[in-house]
Amino acid sequence: MIDRRLIRDFDWGLLAAAVMLSLIGVMTIYSSTRPLLDMQQESFYLKQLNWIILSLVCSSLVLAIDYRWFTRFAYIFYIIGIILLVFVLIAGRTGMGAKRWISLGFFSFQPSEFFKIFFIATLTRYLSGLDQDLNLGLRELLKITAGFFLLPSLLILKQPDLGTMLILLFVFTAMILTAGIKKKIVVTALVIGLAVSPLVGKIFWGGLKDYQKNRIIAFIDPQADPKGIGYHITQSKVSIGAGGFIGKGYLKGTQGPYRFLPENHTDFIFSIFAEEWGFLGSIVLFGFYLFIIWRGFDAARSARDPEGRMLALGVTYMFTFYFIINVGMTLGLLPVVGVPLPLMSYGGTALLSNFLALSVIENVRMRRFASYY
Repeated sequence: MIDRRLIRDFDWGLLAAAVMLSLIGVMTIYSSTRPLLDMQQESFYLKQLNWIILSLVCSSLVLAIDYRWFTRFAYIFYIIGIILLVFVLIAGRTGMGAKRWISLGFFSFQPSEFFKIFFIATLTRYLSGLDQDLNLGLRELLKITAGFFLLPSLLILKQPDLGTMLILLFVFTAMILTAGIKKKIVVTALVIGLAVSPLVGKIFWGGLKDYQKNRIIAFIDPQADPKGIGYHITQSKVSIGAGGFIGKGYLKGTQGPYRFLPENHTDFIFSIFAEEWGFLGSIVLFGFYLFIIWRGFDAARSARDPEGRMLALGVTYMFTFYFIINVGMTLGLLPVVGVPLPLMSYGGTALLSNFLALSVIENVRMRRFASYY
């Protein structure tokens, strides 16, 4: 029998915002891939609808399990995730110059999308088991970095998937700072970081693929080669600017259908939305995302234990960084690193992982009453 308090404490607003964003995504995917002249309509929007249904079903299964079970088996999930990341490099499917997918014949999935959730659960398990009154020292910090972050970040960077690696880095840093770290370590790290940044930058630059270098160059000066390496950012800005204050109207945008803007239904879906709905529509869209982020932090605040608090914070941090990085790169404020817009960009694995991540937040909120037992 279902405890009525689980339904009572369910955040229907969070679910409604997530579903609304995903449906807006379907509408925008349809608009950006709709046929013009003699073009043929792609079925991306229909596939996305199917993934929304699957995501809701899978999310309901996650909600049925107490979140403490996820952290209890977090290390096992982490190991499975590492195995999948290694398998991708060995026998993964290559697409657009990157090897990020595992093909099962009838569908393909991207393990790194699910690994982010495993990573958050694992870090939560470890950090929540530490003394909550003590800040992390250097030895503990090095242990956590070497034990949990270093290997997966290298495997993901090898695919290459710079965007996902940066998300892991930001989430890892945010969770460590939330757990508490000695001030002298932060100061020392900043000083050392500034001192070795030229050397690290040179090594990092040398390890990048040519297209990744071009993205950084295009970010610094997109007009240096507007028809080449700066094309993505230039066309994205054109799309957003063309929307003006109220937008051109739904199905009246041109940048997507005429294929002026590459990746218009994935990484640059916000540009298509902004062209059709303008500044006002974008503000409303941002309102949905900010609402989800606020509910995530509120769930962490009201969690019944440090485990639930850290788990909700980790997922909220991830969602926040996804949103900021994607919108930032479409506006030309950040380099293009291939990060999709949560819940809206086309992609089944990413959409499913988004819903599963939000269901973790719901899980923490629903079970906060257990502290009264």
